[in-house]
This record gives sequence, C-alpha cells and structure tokens, in this order.
Amino acid sequence: MLQNVNSMTDEDDFNLFRQSISGAKELKQDTVRFKKPVKTHVGDALSEQTKQHQAEFYFSDEYVPDIDTHGTVNYVRPGADKYLAKQLRRGDFAPELMLDLHGLNKDRAKDELAALIHACKKQHYYCACIVHGIGERVLKHKVPQYLVQHPDILAIHQAPLEYGGKGAVLILVDLPQSDEFRR
Repeated sequence: MLQNVNSMTDEDDFNLFRQSISGAKELKQDTVRFKKPVKTHVGDALSEQTKQHQAEFYFSDEYVPDIDTHGTVNYVRPGADKYLAKQLRRGDFAPELMLDLHGLNKDRAKDELAALIHACKKQHYYCACIVHGIGERVLKHKVPQYLVQHPDILAIHQAPLEYGGKGAVLILVDLPQSDEFRR
C-alpha cells in the first residue's frame, strides 16, 4: 500500500507542476560564441629571443657594482651631468613609460628591463619608471645593479612618492639623436 500512496502523491505532484507551467514557452537559445582567430607568433618568438639575448648580454648576476642599494638608490653614468640625479629626485622628469615587476623572478625581470629600455629607445622616451616593490627586497637590490650595467642608462634614482617611492626607481635613457627631448 505504501507504494500506491507514494505513486499517487508523485502523480499528483506532476499534474500540479504541469498545470502551473501550462502557459510557459520554450526559450530560444540565443547565446553567440565567437571563435578566436588563430594567431601565428613568429614575430613574437623572434622578439622573445632578442629580449633574452639582450638581457643575458647586459645584465649579469655576478657583477656587483659599487652602488648603495640599501639606502636611496642614486647613480649617474660617468661622463654624464651629475645634476641629472638631483632632477630625478625632485621629480623634474615625468616617466613616459612604467614597468611593474611585481611577482616576477630575476630572470623574467631581466627580460622585461631589456624590453623596457628597447621600447624607450624605439619610441624616444627619455624617462621611465620601474616599480619593483619592496617585498623580500630581491628585485629592490637587483634592478639597480642590472640597470647600472646597461650602456644606455644615463641616470637612476629612487622614485619620488607619487611614482612609487622606495618601491620604484626612475631611469633616464640615453637617446643620442634626441637632444630636443632632454630638459
């Protein structure tokens, strides 16, 4: 008897459900799914190899320059105007490009630094900001050491507060044919 009562209750429930949705219409599926075009990355692979080569050529972990990375980072390439560091410190130069290195390891940071310097030279940007963060201080110490090794870096200084303070550095890139961009 229990089976009959359960089957009667189930049948009543189904009938009640059918009555309650009697005026409903079936929905038309109108979701459009676009296929992503397949891109060939021949040019990107070449630029990746170039960036890696530049990073390996210019940035060495073994060379430790004589700059203080524990205090305020301050460097001017020999032969360049010493006043450049003071101008960077005061915020006279506004960065035209910014690079955020948060979450990157040293090898990836080297690649990104090489790409930033290349982009600055290609687009004729004189000043750039590199945000390395503070964290465990690995990149805080390594980034200035890498940058000092590059022949196209004129000056480096810890960024003013509006650009990152102790967690960032401003750089000036040597642009040989762009004296009109210099201040």
